[in-house]
Amino acid sequence: MAGKELKVVWRMTGSGDLTISATGPDGKVVKPIWGPEPHGGSNWERPGDEWGTGWVFPTAGCWTINATRTSGSGFLVLRVAE
Repeated sequence: MAGKELKVVWRMTGSGDLTISATGPDGKVVKPIWGPEPHGGSNWERPGDEWGTGWVFPTAGCWTINATRTSGSGFLVLRVAE
């Protein structure tokens, strides 16, 4: 929901630090309110490194989160409710 904190945990292959931001339906770009920070203790056994991020999306609509490492990138599209 818009205005509420959402935690997203990422697991991503590649190398280097994780850089992350989200672009909203009006083109506004936001960064996480916390993170990315290393996320340990996961029992999800998959390749890659894991980080946690905290988000507050200011408006409802479709938001695209872009995640980039030195080698490797990915994205996640979220529909944020009012």
